[in-house]
Amino acid sequence: MKLMTYQYDGRTRIGVVVEGAVVDVTAVAPDMISLIELGGGGLAQARQLAVAAANPIPLAEVKLLAPIPVPRRNVMCLGWNYAEHAAESAATKGLSIKELPQFPIIFTKATTSVTGPYDDIPFDAAVSTHIDWEAEMAVIIGQPGKNIPRAQAMRHVFGYTVLNDLSARDLQRNHKQFFKGKSLDGHCPIGPWIVTADELPNPHHLPISCRVNGQIKQESNTAHMIFNIPEIIAQLSRGMTLLPGDIIATGTPSGVGFARTPPQYLQPGDVVACEVAGIGRIRNQIG
Repeated sequence: MKLMTYQYDGRTRIGVVVEGAVVDVTAVAPDMISLIELGGGGLAQARQLAVAAANPIPLAEVKLLAPIPVPRRNVMCLGWNYAEHAAESAATKGLSIKELPQFPIIFTKATTSVTGPYDDIPFDAAVSTHIDWEAEMAVIIGQPGKNIPRAQAMRHVFGYTVLNDLSARDLQRNHKQFFKGKSLDGHCPIGPWIVTADELPNPHHLPISCRVNGQIKQESNTAHMIFNIPEIIAQLSRGMTLLPGDIIATGTPSGVGFARTPPQYLQPGDVVACEVAGIGRIRNQIG
């Protein structure tokens, strides 16, 4: 199923996408995290409502929000999880990658950075003028777990969505770390929905792309991730419990703006679209 959070008639609801329309399943759970916590039973109820619905609402009549508009904690992210992106990032410092990372590079984005799949992205030149794009596939955790073995990791996946890990590169340089430059308000568009894990049996072979004003900037495949999803979950859950509704961004491929010659950054009025085949496409205007 495709599960979404949306606004209609002044109310925030959750629904199932059915043939270009949405079926309200808020009767099953009041919000997406609550639905995820219900596990398979909740999904079965949502599916029954979707099948029985007589008057679904056309998608064009609703406003899509991030599938989890207010995460229970920071979005967890991987850096340098595609070899070519690691290489292009190192090259900006005059370095070369002699060996791939042995462990995932992990950082987080503040919950207030999360915004909808079609919302405008705030731009404030007094804060940052070096806003960069990063198309990513994100994993949504379903079952909680700690010290999860790789062989069991996929059992903990609820579904997948698309995420743009927008990055203020000047803030990253100034503060010598990722968190601040990754966490500006509204700089983490997610959506347009969550595709449940049963609908996507092989998330490790999906084309992923980013376009700015219609021009392709990133084009790769999730097959090129250095650390796959079982490894990411195993590493993150070591000594730390993963919770239902946790969002894990799995890294971005090469083609980001700061690594280009000359560097390119998003400007007010630019439209950036990120897509993962089999999941969906988000599209956001800057400013």
